[in-house]
Amino acid sequence: MNIEDLYQKGFEQRCEGNYGDAKATLGRVLAADPNHVNARHQLALILGFEGDFDGSLAALETLAKQVPQNLDVRYDFAMTMMMLGDYEGACSHLKFILSVNPNHDKAKQQAIYC
Repeated sequence: MNIEDLYQKGFEQRCEGNYGDAKATLGRVLAADPNHVNARHQLALILGFEGDFDGSLAALETLAKQVPQNLDVRYDFAMTMMMLGDYEGACSHLKFILSVNPNHDKAKQQAIYC
């Protein structure tokens, strides 16, 4: 199985709520490619889904700094910030997303709260 197929499997496991399997599969992706942004992104989200909100926030922040133009990472970072009460920080990221892509539907929906 190639890396992208393995990633897709891990993504699907995450979407199905099979977090343990998803972490194992995405870990295999990272073993082969430690810089695989999407696998790192999904693992950061899983932390939050499992209740480690601070860990998720820290992982998303690190990733957002490393790949600042990745709007999916930025959006999830903003949403996690908003969920944890950092509205100013979240709005900053939402505004950045909209400055790059004014048609980003999810960011537009959330930016009304800014």
